[in-house]
Amino acid sequence: MGDQLAISTLTLRHIIPVDWAADPWAEVRPLIDGVDVLREVHPEGVAHSCRHWTGPAGSWPLAAAEEPRRVMVTEPVCTAGCCGALYVTLRREDDQVIWDGWENTSDSAALPPDFRFDAAQYETELARAAADRGWEEPVDTAARLLGQALVESGWFERWGCVLTDVSPRRAEPGMPEELTSPEGVDVEFQRVRGPGERTERYGYELFVSRDRPVEEQVRQLAARILADDPRKTAEKR
Repeated sequence: MGDQLAISTLTLRHIIPVDWAADPWAEVRPLIDGVDVLREVHPEGVAHSCRHWTGPAGSWPLAAAEEPRRVMVTEPVCTAGCCGALYVTLRREDDQVIWDGWENTSDSAALPPDFRFDAAQYETELARAAADRGWEEPVDTAARLLGQALVESGWFERWGCVLTDVSPRRAEPGMPEELTSPEGVDVEFQRVRGPGERTERYGYELFVSRDRPVEEQVRQLAARILADDPRKTAEKR
């Protein structure tokens, strides 16, 4: 039956979350032949965010190889263990990629059909989506560039700390402007302690304007952080 499947086309779309409490980064949503078939069977599900698409091609969430791989394609904003998730098995057979072996652990018993893709088109689309920056808002660009600058600096290691997260902070949906923090970037790091010692966590709440060049703002934010011991200038949490 699998040999009779028509060849489908995969398209990956970046979608900025409305409720970003679970993950502020855009999800990379798979569309098949232009249709969000996953939404039809798992409406509460969210796809992997773009932060999972930054490593080598073989590590991307939808990367397919000859060895079959079970992948969680959507999960709720809580956890898969709480409300269930949607899984598929990916594998490459010669010049095609196959999605089958679906499993839906949510309350819905619905499953998508199996799909077959042209491997060249499939891999080109994965590479395109991983490199795509056109969807970014200023806070996304600032978080990405600032994260790169801080990692490359090695600054936190100098002070016995480790950088744990750099992420965009969006305006709270539905909240009056005066009751929510301005958009910006949150930076989190922690002090490296010995076994059995309490972990000390720190953070910066930085602001990003839509009215100024993002690269200029990132240079200023990085300079502010790199000017002194971060344990003195950041907020202890």
